[in-house]
Amino acid sequence: MRLFAAVLPPEDVVRALAVEVGRLRELPGADGMRWTERAGWHFTLAFYGEVGEELVPGLAERLARAAARTEPFGLALRGGGQFGRGKALWAGAEGDLAAMGLLAGRAEAAARKAGVPMGEHRRYKAHLTLARSRDGVGVRPYLDALEDFRSRAWTVEELVLVRSHLPRSGIPGEQPRYEAVARRALGAAG
Repeated sequence: MRLFAAVLPPEDVVRALAVEVGRLRELPGADGMRWTERAGWHFTLAFYGEVGEELVPGLAERLARAAARTEPFGLALRGGGQFGRGKALWAGAEGDLAAMGLLAGRAEAAARKAGVPMGEHRRYKAHLTLARSRDGVGVRPYLDALEDFRSRAWTVEELVLVRSHLPRSGIPGEQPRYEAVARRALGAAG
């Protein structure tokens, strides 16, 4: 199974972001980007890649412990940025980013302890991917448009283990499908 740990924004925040993305998609050159769909909007905490089914129960158990040790925290979408000189455009976050980074570190450590092979550790950067481009595009107009974007703040109360189903049809523009495998409440009450 292709898995990752994530924070999912609430539906009303997703709706507000969808309005903003609709505006971005009207900018010149937007048709040259591959835009992610609402169903895939999430903050990845740790990417696990292909995980054998025999490791999933142990991973879910360790993620439950990681979640229990992390208190709920405030978050909002704010602004945007890019990776790879325009190869990825994303919405940023504001709020308790230290808590989000701590949860990301714990989600990565949980996988290592569960026997999931992990690549090299990278410094965590909270972001929600909006679009990708193979060649990299000039994203300045998109970043300018996102500069003043802010969603309402919400309280992150759960960590979600997500399975991604990659497209297999070869149809241009087809998106991955995402399925929650496990949800773990944050804090001692979880």
